[in-house]
Amino acid sequence: MSADKIIQPGKNCWQTARAQRAKLLIDGENYFPAIHQAIQNARHDVLILAWDIDSRMRLTRGDDPNQQPQEFGHLLCKMLEEKPELNVYILNWDWAMLYTFEREWLPTYRPLWRNQQRLHYELDGECPATASQHQKVVVIDNQIAFCGGFDLGKHRWDSREHLPDDLRRIDPDKQTYPPFHDIDWLVDGKAAEALGELARQRWQRATGQQLAVAENPADCWPQDITPDFTDIDIAIARTQPAFREWPQIREVEQLYLDSIKSAENLIYIENQYFSSHSVTKALVERLAEKDGPDVVMVLPKKTGGWLEQQTMDVLRARLMRQLLAADEHQRLRVCFPYREALGDGYISVHSKMMVIDDRLLRVGSSNLSNRSMGLDSECDLAFEAQTAAQQQEIAAFRHDLLAEHFGLSQQALVSALKSAGSLRKLIDIRANEAHTLKQLDCKVAELSDELLPDASVIDPEKPLEAEDMASLLVPLQQRKAFRKQWLMSAGVLLFVVLLTAIWRFTPLGEWLNEDNLRSAASMIEQQPLAPLMIVLVFAICSLLAVPVSLLIIATVVTFGPWTGSAYAMGGSILGGLLGFWLGHLLGRGGVSRLAGARINRLSRRLGEQGLLAVITVRIVPVAPFTVINMVAGASHIRFRDFLWGTVLGMLPGIIAFSAFADSLIATLKQPQPQQLAILAGVVMAIIAMTLALKKFFAAKSAKVK
Repeated sequence: MSADKIIQPGKNCWQTARAQRAKLLIDGENYFPAIHQAIQNARHDVLILAWDIDSRMRLTRGDDPNQQPQEFGHLLCKMLEEKPELNVYILNWDWAMLYTFEREWLPTYRPLWRNQQRLHYELDGECPATASQHQKVVVIDNQIAFCGGFDLGKHRWDSREHLPDDLRRIDPDKQTYPPFHDIDWLVDGKAAEALGELARQRWQRATGQQLAVAENPADCWPQDITPDFTDIDIAIARTQPAFREWPQIREVEQLYLDSIKSAENLIYIENQYFSSHSVTKALVERLAEKDGPDVVMVLPKKTGGWLEQQTMDVLRARLMRQLLAADEHQRLRVCFPYREALGDGYISVHSKMMVIDDRLLRVGSSNLSNRSMGLDSECDLAFEAQTAAQQQEIAAFRHDLLAEHFGLSQQALVSALKSAGSLRKLIDIRANEAHTLKQLDCKVAELSDELLPDASVIDPEKPLEAEDMASLLVPLQQRKAFRKQWLMSAGVLLFVVLLTAIWRFTPLGEWLNEDNLRSAASMIEQQPLAPLMIVLVFAICSLLAVPVSLLIIATVVTFGPWTGSAYAMGGSILGGLLGFWLGHLLGRGGVSRLAGARINRLSRRLGEQGLLAVITVRIVPVAPFTVINMVAGASHIRFRDFLWGTVLGMLPGIIAFSAFADSLIATLKQPQPQQLAILAGVVMAIIAMTLALKKFFAAKSAKVK
């Protein structure tokens, strides 16, 4: 063992704290029952920091001998009813509308939670724009604590077998989901107290409330859990972005770099993502060494859904090319857990862990991504062996994980490792088994690689401001990548050609033609109060968060550029007024719950700059149309400023969309070079107008400030 310690408080961790007992909970069948038991043992408080939470989550999937509710929300309510001294504090990341279709919608509005006076649910928006509160911590009576990769959300439970058709793997909406792998710590003693301090600090930061600390709590360690480690020092490493009076903290990143540098024989990693430039650089340096350590990485075959696969998988592929180029000595193995029985399915690897030799064990919330190094709030726990016995315990944990991945008993895994000589060689030997770690081909489509911006936009390590997004969406400088420009142009042209082909050579063209559209529009306009009904439908759709740009285009295509523009303007104004009234009715607190606490900054801007701010956010929207309307209603802006700002701000956009839609329809009907040139000219004019207006109002806004 190296004489120099890896863990150094003040440099790569916040502090170290003693845990009398510590357990690593592998996969949901171990984590969620432990949470279930721990909540039942709570006497004073349950404090939860969450990135995602679902009150309908079933914590156990079998018979409970104690006959306690399986559902997370029901369990909390029963414990609150039975224990008058108990309080529950849930601090969930203020996800605003980003994950509306993936998460439970406002659990505090469920009758189950709404009437619980001692259940305190708050949203945490105290982080920079584009950042998230990603720490996953549960502290009970300041006596035990959970920390790791698990969220108390849906799609997280699974058994260690990761069976292809496990009927227990079903979410609260009765939908099945793919196999899922994750790891979490359970610790007690001073380590739990330190995590309690971290959680209370976060609660006070988000709510302004200071929580009391439980005095002389009873032992609430889950009765069915046997510790893996006893009497060990746990290091707590954090990421915290600079925000307001809080300084930047990058302990998570530094601990990764110091750990990689210290490795002698093996760096074993499991992680959901791999897109960190700093970690890649550190691994490249170790792989280039003649006698450096083996590097084994277990990553998911694919990350998440289509969008993540077109972004995070592309970033992973770019960095993987650097690792492969540095791997002259063939010591790198990048794998995914393979099960032949899953067919085209795969296991979603969500764990965030690292083992260095038999010396250091680390599990936490941080991904190997840039944002986990500097932008998102993270919390990892690490343990560095001080004795030979502790080294054996770390090795036993790694063997337990590998036994799951290879489909072997732990004893058989140890024997196979000894026979092969190393984990790297065992992966090669078992490459063709039906249950194994199979090498991951990180290649992605060349077009996806060419079109995706660099990691500073997709996976930033610092806050991404509005100007950065604007420069991405509307480039202000000529790019050097001419190939990318040609690909983008070819893509737009191909899209128009494809629409033309569909229009002219499929049954759609027979139905969706100019005569039919005019006939439909004529029928609608002949109805009593037709204009009012069209405007009302437009307004209601905009209130329901249907993109206004799509509504404008649909209206113009159906009713023509002039009449359609008039209907679109009327619908936009009425939709704005309905949203304004709803925001005024809900008040700032209600709007914050619906749209996110960070929207308060937009509210202040509207209140301070009035008419100019409304015009600006209409031309260069910083939030959806409905959100802006509601926030304006909840702010102190004058109604007159809101109304005229909406009219003046929407007018350029309606004109632009009308011109684009009219030109696009003409191009589809007559795809001649002359008409294509007209369409290109319209697009260029719209871009130029957008840039000019953006620059003008930015200058005006700066003067007001």
